[in-house]
Amino acid sequence: MTGLPVWLQAGFWGLVAGGALLLGAYAGYRFKVPQRLIAAIMAFGSGVLISALSFELMEHAFHTGGFAPTATGFLGGAVVYTLANWALSHRGARHRKRSGCQPPAHENGGSATAIAVGALLDGIPESIVIGLSMLGGSGVSTVAVAAIFLSNIPEGLSSAAGMKQSGRTPHYIFGIWGGIALASSVAALLGYSVFRHFSPQVVAATTAVAAGGVLAMLVDTMIPEAFEETHDFAGLITVTGFLAAFALSKLG
Repeated sequence: MTGLPVWLQAGFWGLVAGGALLLGAYAGYRFKVPQRLIAAIMAFGSGVLISALSFELMEHAFHTGGFAPTATGFLGGAVVYTLANWALSHRGARHRKRSGCQPPAHENGGSATAIAVGALLDGIPESIVIGLSMLGGSGVSTVAVAAIFLSNIPEGLSSAAGMKQSGRTPHYIFGIWGGIALASSVAALLGYSVFRHFSPQVVAATTAVAAGGVLAMLVDTMIPEAFEETHDFAGLITVTGFLAAFALSKLG
């Protein structure tokens, strides 16, 4: 990878992380995975991302740009995601990560587009983070890539399983996740290319915006769906994911 331009490396790592969506979607479509197992994987992935947000993104943003840009960006990212997610939820994308049966395709034609846009909304902030992590010149953050990869598997698995039960075609299911995987690559590439000439304060704020959007996504979509099936064990599984990512960040 060292021989490739850095912007191309950013796109590659974004594709790797986004490719986990396709991997999860294939498993969810091809195999009958128990809903409790899917929910447990979602809880674990949520813990992984929360840990990455805490020890990679927010810490880096704070040391790069200070508290004010970090706090402003973090809250701003959460607000933007929440408003966008609220709008999409009222158009049929509320349970896009549900592993159980979603609204049938023939009952709500508008939900197809909403689900696709919702999946894009969930994935773009994560991918931008990968590109931003390369701005320091020391290579990609392996913790960020690993965290996003691990969290994307249950997202693709859960949604694909639910879409299959609802009568969605393979072309529709894999078209969505293949498109999101490619968009993730582009977002990571842009995260590096667009912001490499900006001031540390702007980079810090942008990193925090992505972090705020990801955390809002976890609380609004992944964690509720995970708790629906795992119930009393959701907290323990989430803590296990958090600890795994924390250990990875320290070993790295």
